[in-house]
Amino acid sequence: MHQVKENLHKCLDALPKGVELVAVSKFHPVDAIRAAYEEGHRIFGESRATELVAKAKELPGDILWHFIGHLQTNKVRMILPHVSLIHSIDSERLLQLVDSEAQRINRVADVLLQVHVAQEETKFGFAPDELISLVESGTLNKLEHIRVRGIMGMASNTDDTMRIESDFEAIAQTFKTLKSLPLKDAPAFTILSMGMSDDHQLAIAHGSNMVRIGSSIFGIREY
Repeated sequence: MHQVKENLHKCLDALPKGVELVAVSKFHPVDAIRAAYEEGHRIFGESRATELVAKAKELPGDILWHFIGHLQTNKVRMILPHVSLIHSIDSERLLQLVDSEAQRINRVADVLLQVHVAQEETKFGFAPDELISLVESGTLNKLEHIRVRGIMGMASNTDDTMRIESDFEAIAQTFKTLKSLPLKDAPAFTILSMGMSDDHQLAIAHGSNMVRIGSSIFGIREY
């Protein structure tokens, strides 16, 4: 676990001020998370509901769990008591469901709206214009148990640096549009989450202030 601690500090030292690190712990054992926790890190990302809940029950209660994977509607009730931020709100139906479940347990759920600009059709999220239309429609104002903290997006899975940069720029522009127009009076709307182990430096160059890094900290995932 010494390597995990060393890798964590390397990642943190390399990040510019103001960029938050989500240590992606999915598929990694509790001991690895505990090693990072002992170094003072508190934000961890998981993509499977059952895995997140199991780890949350075994690890300290002050960990801030981020759900970063595709969230199935039938898993919302399972994760909501444990998560501090959901990165992957990719449909209006899911948005409504999270609001309803948050109301049921008397809390406000912090979420990010997922933007889809990548080439892969398998990736989820709102198209930029679709997301802007949703926000402009006033739908968010009716959801009293949801707090939209920002947006999340992923670049295409490619070696084409120009394409990756173009994707990040499109995501960042969506964030700027929402921030300057329909959400200009929403002080909590501050997070632009994009960038992972292989491309986070490019993401930061295009304005990302939250990156999701796993393999550079924990090594190759244990599937």
